[in-house]
Amino acid sequence: MVDLIIDYTEATENKDTENIIRKAVENTLIHHGLDFDVEVSVTITNNDEIQSINNEFRNINAPTDVLSFPMYEFEEPAIFDEKALALEPGSVILGDIVVSVDKITEQAEEFGHSFETELSYLVIHSTLHLLGYDHMEEDDKRLMREQEEIIRKM
Repeated sequence: MVDLIIDYTEATENKDTENIIRKAVENTLIHHGLDFDVEVSVTITNNDEIQSINNEFRNINAPTDVLSFPMYEFEEPAIFDEKALALEPGSVILGDIVVSVDKITEQAEEFGHSFETELSYLVIHSTLHLLGYDHMEEDDKRLMREQEEIIRKM
């Protein structure tokens, strides 16, 4: 089960948005066979706010589409060691996701698909980061893209 905490800082609360986010997170976890309770926090904001967060945590003074703040460092993506699981008696806190509705709208138009499709993609992408995936090296990028495509089709 996913305990999803959604905070709307500069966006209007929306049940459809919440359902898209929940499905994206759940499908990512199901795909990885994670059968324990997890908690994920998602903040839905605008370009100004995400730019401020991006500058504070990454020293990049520009808006971005999504930021991920994982709670664990993984040796291998999505492989929790027993020690990490023992630290969380209830649900495992995976981390935080921050998305910009402004960027989602811009990118959906740029890529020729819907807001919902872009939101789903970015939440899948970010959830993979929470599970230890990255795209710094070409092989890692290829693996992450493969995972995104599989999960998007679920």
